[in-house]
Amino acid sequence: MESTLIKNATLVNEGQITVADVLIEGERIVKIGTQLSAGNARVIDAEGHYLLPGIIDDQVHFRDPGLTHKGDLESESRAAIAGGITSYIDQPNTVPHAVTQELLAQKYQNALGRSYANYSFMMGGTNDNLAEILKTNPRDVAGLKLFLGSSTGDMLVDSSAAIEAIFVATPLLIAVHCEDETTVKTNLAHYKEQFGEDIPVHYHPLIRTEEACYLSSSKTVALAKKTGARLHVFHISTAKELDLFDNTLPLEEKKITAEVCIHHLWFSDADYATRGSLIKWNPAVKTAADREALWEALNDGRIDVVATDHAPHTLEEKSQVYTKAPSGGPLVQHALIAMLEAVQEGKISLEKVVEKMAHNPAVLFKIEDRGFIREGYYADLVLVNPKASWTVTKENVLYKCGWSPMEGTTFHHQVTHTFVNGTLAYEKGTVHPIPAGKRLLFNR
Repeated sequence: MESTLIKNATLVNEGQITVADVLIEGERIVKIGTQLSAGNARVIDAEGHYLLPGIIDDQVHFRDPGLTHKGDLESESRAAIAGGITSYIDQPNTVPHAVTQELLAQKYQNALGRSYANYSFMMGGTNDNLAEILKTNPRDVAGLKLFLGSSTGDMLVDSSAAIEAIFVATPLLIAVHCEDETTVKTNLAHYKEQFGEDIPVHYHPLIRTEEACYLSSSKTVALAKKTGARLHVFHISTAKELDLFDNTLPLEEKKITAEVCIHHLWFSDADYATRGSLIKWNPAVKTAADREALWEALNDGRIDVVATDHAPHTLEEKSQVYTKAPSGGPLVQHALIAMLEAVQEGKISLEKVVEKMAHNPAVLFKIEDRGFIREGYYADLVLVNPKASWTVTKENVLYKCGWSPMEGTTFHHQVTHTFVNGTLAYEKGTVHPIPAGKRLLFNR
């Protein structure tokens, strides 16, 4: 059994920052303390480095199967561990859509031995697959995804009766993409009248507006309250939506939770001028005032989780006219360090970054034995050098699509080591050749 002793690390865990040693044996953390020793263990001196629990990304699109020219399980999970993400939850809008138990099982089979990070795949909901949804085992599937606004993959669920039936019947966590389809279509038609297909991309947040988001999310939150469903709202992007969420209950007691994504915290509509369709996402990146409100809600507990919505497309696809350029972009390699940059800028504390990116996803999804640095837990760990400046370039991105919306950005923290299930999966630019990812299990 392989052993590793991490010495003199600055642990950031459960609201505290302490200097300690961590002993790993096999897949698990067996001892946390000071002045630890272990006979034949590999020793890593982590003095001056942060040791964080592995980041858990609750929303990615790794494009596998069916869209693997953009990304695949190997390429995107390699990028994830290089960015300190040790577990991810992949969405069902692959090809074919994961909307039956057979298709969902095929995705899990496809991941065996291929993923460098731990994984779960969400079941997808449609207007007519309730019987399949009810067969989903909550012990080994993260939850159910509903697209209540159309996005990449044409999985729109637009029947109010079907949505309510799902909310009433399923015990699964229901994760939703909320944008009002009628509002988006009306706005798009208006701008197509003016510009044809080549709408300037800075109109994107005027097509996928605050009102489109709020109409859908408010209706969905009301339905969750009515039915008692367990609701998790993905990628909140507006200030107006934040009043829908509560910060008076501990996370374990919340029935309705919310997520914000890196791009909505990092960019604003002013960035369309320089980044163009590279920052075209659904929901759209909105105003600087919206961005500030999202930071406030993240800090005060109305928003529970930070994720990426990692969704790669090729540069050729992104370079098309507005109506054909797909929404989404790659982010897993740069999400943690972007948040650590925000720590340096005083926008959030280091402890809260760990809470929102590791602890809370584990609690919210009830992930078994992950998300914390605890004895007996899986050794999913990240070492970060807080004094290492580097600039994102095409040459150092690991995404299969070959680009990043962060290109040209200089960061001041660098992930140096990532452990996945006790395996040193990434070390100073080198990825361990054998994938160590395992299927996530849930305490439900």
